[in-house]
Formats: sequence, C-alpha cells, structure tokens
Amino acid sequence: MRENKKLKKFGSLLVASSLLAGVLAGCGNGDSSGGGSSSGGGGSSDGDTIKIGANLELSGNVASYGSSIGLGADLAVKEINDKGGIDGKKIELIKVDNKSENSEATSAAIKLATQDKVVAMLAPATSGNTVATVQIANNNKIPIVTGSGTAPNITVNDDDSVNEYAFRTCFIDPFQGIVAANFASNELKAKNVAIFADNASDYAKGLAKSFKETITKNGGKVVKEEAYVAKDTDFRTQLTNIKGEKPDFIFIPGYYEEVGLIVKQAREMGIDVPLMGADGWDSPTLVELAGAKALNNTYITNHYSAEDPDQKIQDFVKAFKAANNDKAPDAFNALGYDTVYYIADAIKRAGSTDGEAIKNALADTKDLSLVTGTFTVDKNHNPIKTATVLEFKDGKQVFNSKVNP
Repeated sequence: MRENKKLKKFGSLLVASSLLAGVLAGCGNGDSSGGGSSSGGGGSSDGDTIKIGANLELSGNVASYGSSIGLGADLAVKEINDKGGIDGKKIELIKVDNKSENSEATSAAIKLATQDKVVAMLAPATSGNTVATVQIANNNKIPIVTGSGTAPNITVNDDDSVNEYAFRTCFIDPFQGIVAANFASNELKAKNVAIFADNASDYAKGLAKSFKETITKNGGKVVKEEAYVAKDTDFRTQLTNIKGEKPDFIFIPGYYEEVGLIVKQAREMGIDVPLMGADGWDSPTLVELAGAKALNNTYITNHYSAEDPDQKIQDFVKAFKAANNDKAPDAFNALGYDTVYYIADAIKRAGSTDGEAIKNALADTKDLSLVTGTFTVDKNHNPIKTATVLEFKDGKQVFNSKVNP
C-alpha cells in the first residue's frame, strides 16, 4: 500500500534508528520452543505464550488501514488460541500505535524488538512506514510481515539484494498495474487511455509505470498523462486537460483522500468514462468523499472480496461479522487475518521461536491456503497469488472477477 508522505525526514531518521537498532540487536533473546536452535536472534516464547508484535497505524491520517489490519489479526489470534495455540502455546499479540508516521514506526519496531521481545511482527500497513522498520528487523533478526505494504523496496533493495527478514502477504505494486491494464484492454475494450497519478508517491508512480507498459503492449494508447500532489483538493485543471483528449478510460493510482475528490469532480465535469485504481482506493471514506453515484462505473484491483463465493472466504466473513457487530470484512481485515496465520504457520513448521528459523520457514512457504488466496513465496519474499477486481455499484464494492498471476 501507500508510503507515508513525510519522507523528507526519513533518510536521516532511518540512519540514526538503524545505528540504535544495531547497538540493541544483542538484546534479542533467541530462546526456542519445540527444540529449535537459538542462534538466530529475535524474541522468545514466555512460558505458555508466544509474543507477536503488531506495529500498526491505529491513529493518524491512515488509521483506517492499520485499525482494519488489527481487527483481522485479532480474529486470527483468537481462532488459533481457541484451537490450542501453536504447539500448545498461546499467541499474545502486542499492538503498538505508529500514529501513521515513519519515525513512530521506527520507534515502535525498536520497542517491540528490544523491550517486548517479540518473535515476529506484523509490519505497518503502509509501504513507507514498513520501510522504516526493515533495518531494525534485519539487525535484530526478527521477521516482519506487512499485510498491505505493496512497494517492491520493502523486500528487495535497489541493488537487487533481498531484505532477509522482511516479508509480505499482499502482492506488489507492479502486479496491480498489470492487472488493471489487462482488465481495461480485455474486459472494457479500452483503446485510448489517460493516467492521472500522484507524482509525490512511489506507490502511484510504480502503478502508473506498470499500467502504461502493459496497456501499450496490449495495443492501447496513452493519450494523456497528468499528475497531482498529495493534499491537493482542486483537480479541475488536470481533469480539463484529460477530458480534452477524449480518453475512453482513466487510470487513477492514488489514495482515497485525493481520489474521492477526483472522482467527484470528474463526474461533475461530465467525464463519464470508466475510472480505475488499486487498493489505495479501499476505504469507506472514499464513498463519503466521492458520493455513491459518482463511483458507478469505477473499478479497483484488490486482494479479496467479501462477496467471493469461495467457501474459505465465506467462513471468514461469517466469523468476522460475528466478532464485529455484523460488519463485513474489507481487504485490510482479510490481510491482517492472513498475516497472523502466515506467521503462525511458519512458527509451527520451524518448531522454534528463533528468529532465523522463523525467517527460513516464512521464505520456504509453499501452497499456503489463506483467505486472500493460496500462495507460494518467491525468491524475493513476495507471495505469488491471485488478484481480485471489484466494481463500485451505488457505493458498494461488488465482486467482478479474479485474475491469476
């Protein structure tokens, strides 16, 4: 998912926090459960409890993402514990609020690693906040798994080296751009398309790049590219420029705060062609900003749909509703749920709470059946899994189709 928008402070902060984490790395306790090795660092099980951290956006500008992941994680922990835990040990989920800030995410990761002695962490919901925790994970040898951080550089660096202790349960940004382009070409028969992206966002730029490459390969033509900046509220100038080129489809990779206003203003200007985005649109706030009617004939790529008839998904939906006042689970709920099950499965297969053993088990995962898809982890620590296309109808997300990788 998205990166936090206060990245200017990030470089110096990460260097400082990395140094601190390096000093503190020796504090990681490598005690094992189930007879595993303790050479890898990380936290420990405490008596009959296995501590797993959750470094989440529980307040701040993207609290809706982190809070949703937390609710899904809570349900998974309850289910696992009700069934006896992991080899008889109950999971203790320790949540820390990173306040939707890079610096707070770094501090939360250090606290979870060195004070709470967790054996693994649910990493933040956003890409930027997750990147801010990667070096702490590597230094302390504690695996982190993000449910919705889709930026490729979470797991792979610019020199193509893999971040050893970083994983995810979501697909990466370029895959969503490819899916959107193929859907536009094959299902909507789009030929002349426009792209309107947040040019301050690596998330949006990555999606735009993969979409453009794929739609062009499919024989389509990009007739106009426009950009906006996060926190903008008036998009009429760019939309006027786009409208003048008469596209039959517009791709808008971005986040719900701006996208809601873009959709609203586009429809007010008479732009009635299909609009499409990715998982950054996925928030109830989008409907409040855009209006239900304006969202008709819009689509998103996402990780899951509560309307998917798959039995595993419907069992999850039923359990989540029972635990959350009949609220239907969104994709972030499902990803939080799956992330806990992914970590728990790795701990069980590792037979240990040693960080290196858990990391190796996470990397070796094959054909794990989860709510957001059955996946195998590739060499870059990314899951190979399906994507879902959702359509908005009168303000509701409706299952459209699944797309295989």
